Amino acid sequence: MNDGQVGPLLAESAEPFTRAALTGRARALTGLSDFGADDFHEPLDLLLRDLEEHARLTPLGRWQTYRYLLRLLRVRLQIQDLASRDPGVLRERIEAPLFVVGAPRTGTSILHALLAQDPAHRVPEGWELLLPVPPPPADPEAFAADPRILAADHELRFFDQVTGTLDAIHVYGARLPKECLSAHSFAFRSQEFPARYHLPNYTAWLLDCDMAPAYEYHRRVLGILQRGFPPGRRWVLKSPAHLHSLPELLRTYPDARIAVTHRDPITVLGSVTSLIATIRSVHSDAVDYPAIGRYHADLYARDLGDLVDHDATGLLARDRVHHSQYADFITAPLETVRALYDALGLDLTPEAESRMRTYLDGRPKDKHGVHHYSFDDLGLDRAHENARFGRYRTHFSVPAGRNG
Repeated sequence: MNDGQVGPLLAESAEPFTRAALTGRARALTGLSDFGADDFHEPLDLLLRDLEEHARLTPLGRWQTYRYLLRLLRVRLQIQDLASRDPGVLRERIEAPLFVVGAPRTGTSILHALLAQDPAHRVPEGWELLLPVPPPPADPEAFAADPRILAADHELRFFDQVTGTLDAIHVYGARLPKECLSAHSFAFRSQEFPARYHLPNYTAWLLDCDMAPAYEYHRRVLGILQRGFPPGRRWVLKSPAHLHSLPELLRTYPDARIAVTHRDPITVLGSVTSLIATIRSVHSDAVDYPAIGRYHADLYARDLGDLVDHDATGLLARDRVHHSQYADFITAPLETVRALYDALGLDLTPEAESRMRTYLDGRPKDKHGVHHYSFDDLGLDRAHENARFGRYRTHFSVPAGRNG
């Protein structure tokens, strides 16, 4: 950071985190006034109060958070404005999307990226989900030259620039596939927020809130992104957070196909805690590692238990869901993809398979460094966690991992 940036940083880091101040600033920056339905008020107020009282933000973290919140509010205004000027974006048909769903660190990101190599698929890039308005250009050259790419890359690369270690765990970038949390965030009902900050009251509210507004915004964003594009490409979307709200997902996209990834939860807990602690360290120097571990143990005991129930009761239709094990996928990724296509009735063309193989050949293991983590750092009782994830392991035949 140069000397010319210090003044704005200090000024913006002193701005109050109140709904009135932030919405007023977003209106002033855009010249727009309509945020749409007011169902974002309650979660935004909870979020802002927790940011002030519990997140223990550093000056740098507060500055980045202020700019992040302003972006969300600016884009919400822009989405509402676009929908009023071009109502057709709300009528865009999102046909039979494919969702990659599973706990974090189960291979969802690499599977998402691999499926993106199929020319029949459309995967949202980082810049598209951060700055979806106006609709991206359909022309490939204009798409690749869109100035929003640079702006989004500054925001997304900020995390590794601060930590110096995040890329070894998970790489973010404007031209990389992006998960659905970023669209949910425009409704302020998103697990993106507790991933970044310690938010006890907001998080407790989020776990039991109505997620319909988040999925409505998700659908709006997809409609905007495909506006003006030729029809026929299938959306391939991804987020571990969908585990928590599969009924809402299927109400929004009743013809969705689901690819579920599985991995030993003990290993998952060690890895995801390391990831979230690293992300939170961008904004705070008071990161409670064991508390993050406890939160995710409780969250995924609930979510994976619900997944068993959804599978047993038929919410996940057998002809529209595919399950894969992390160990199988890492050992034989293309075989896993072939099985996925077969199970979901999709056509894996020679071109798509060739592009997937090329992608894998260019992605050596530990390209960005080695991720070190251990379940033993979480302060959790291994026997207790093994017991409460036992039903999930048995139902989906999940093998024991290296136990974090």
